[in-house]
Amino acid sequence: MSATLFSIGYATKPLTEFMVQLQSYEVNVVADVRSVPYSAAFHDYHRELLQRALKQQGISYVYLGKELGPRSTNPAHYDETGRVQYDRLQRADNFLHGIERLLTGLDKALNIALLCAEKDPAFCHRSLLIGHHLARANALPIQHIGFDGALESQAELEQRLVSLHDLEQDLFAAADDLAELAYKRQVQATSYRKSSDS
Repeated sequence: MSATLFSIGYATKPLTEFMVQLQSYEVNVVADVRSVPYSAAFHDYHRELLQRALKQQGISYVYLGKELGPRSTNPAHYDETGRVQYDRLQRADNFLHGIERLLTGLDKALNIALLCAEKDPAFCHRSLLIGHHLARANALPIQHIGFDGALESQAELEQRLVSLHDLEQDLFAAADDLAELAYKRQVQATSYRKSSDS
């Protein structure tokens, strides 16, 4: 079996179910891409506790939130309203280094699952920042593990965004153009925005 890149969200998912889903897809490594690897509501997913639980199941843990997280410490990655700009993040050296680490793991035949909190990948940077970049820059599709454990490809997710934004009715636009417009709208609606006190 060739290596696969997955993504998975944990919000409201019991840890036991989370582990079963990882094992069912033979995930070897969980790459935590949260900017803040802790959860106020789901304590089982605190970085140290999760790392320990994964190790007990024979799954490795790596933290890549500094490289692939949806926030940045660089002010140049934000627009004038304080909203992070994914296109700027995708060109940053640390983001590209994180992508390179993923590709290296996949080259070693490791099945990797990107971890974040959001249960629907259509509302998470797993698909909108990382998946979008990998599909375009590396022709590498991600398989998103849904809340129920079913898989959704990056292409299927992007088509769902077109429907979500009611764009499928535009008979004169090319499918790729509609997908890109839906993507931009979704990023605008969901990307991180600094508070005015930051």
